[in-house]
Amino acid sequence: MLFDLPDPDTLYAALLARNESFDGQAFVCVSTTGVFCRLTCPARKPKRENCTFYPTIGQCIEAGFRPCKRCHPLQAAALADPAIAALLQELDKRPYLRWSEDHVAKLGYDLSTVRRSFKRQFGMTFLEMARQRRIREGFETLALGGKVITAQHEASFDSASAFRAAFARLLGKSPAELQSDKLLRATWIPTPLGDMIAVSSRNHLHLLEFVDRKGLPAELRKLERNSKEGIGIGTMPPSEQAAAELAEYFAARSARFLTPLAAPASAFTQHVWDALRQIPAGETRSYSDIARQIGHPAATRAVARANGANQIAIMIPCHRVIGADGSLTGYGGGLWRKQRLIEIERDLKKTTCSASTVID
Repeated sequence: MLFDLPDPDTLYAALLARNESFDGQAFVCVSTTGVFCRLTCPARKPKRENCTFYPTIGQCIEAGFRPCKRCHPLQAAALADPAIAALLQELDKRPYLRWSEDHVAKLGYDLSTVRRSFKRQFGMTFLEMARQRRIREGFETLALGGKVITAQHEASFDSASAFRAAFARLLGKSPAELQSDKLLRATWIPTPLGDMIAVSSRNHLHLLEFVDRKGLPAELRKLERNSKEGIGIGTMPPSEQAAAELAEYFAARSARFLTPLAAPASAFTQHVWDALRQIPAGETRSYSDIARQIGHPAATRAVARANGANQIAIMIPCHRVIGADGSLTGYGGGLWRKQRLIEIERDLKKTTCSASTVID
């Protein structure tokens, strides 16, 4: 897992030295090129601030990066398993194909074995790898003003219905409905813990959620009902600011979020969200702690509901709320993400304290 890796500075030093000790154990994603590499890659070395390190190829792909054509990071895993090598070759030969289990079975592979192999090597299944690559490419084409038919082809979908269905599952609407001239616009933000969708107006961020959150389509529908024009696609200044601040956050450089938020809710829910934002990064609180803080000590369940209603992840840090016994409680983005966010912030707190000590 990511938090078992050495610190980023150690990994960056290994990248500069092309140290083989971490080859296959960590990968570097370069924000300026959009590619990910093995630490032994012979290409010119990127600047430290443009590098993010992940333990699995799957996380690199989920964060929106493409495999490097110089060091071929997929190749090492492929060579270790002939089935993986063959399927990756098939994917390269037929990227336009809407892959299914039937296709894999017809190639003569046992489905459960392939699923386990890809999960072990890449952190995702073969079908998930193919589908995420298609959807992301289509989304980015639309965001740049491309036509739906162009996005469909860029996303390597073999039919318009398959493309529409993939978008409908993710965003709750078809690509044709994602106009670029709407007051609210959705954009795709890659992060180390998976891609996120941000929805912004020109002045405020209205939604920030992980794309695989089950409640995302419902949240988008609610946001669309409350808006006058619906949701389009494309970047807005608050989304760009959010992406920059998230990059600083995941690099453990800052947990300060200044992106202007628009999160309408009842007065009680707003009190809960304000209390969440007052929890220092690297610390946690229980639902009962929050209830006492806002002056409603008996409203623990209501606090939990308000916490779950938050649709601006990380910036309104509902992940900092845990059970009274110290256990991780429900989190829409998944408990594994909640654990990782808490660990990132604890590392950030240590870094901040160390810096303060040096200054003093």
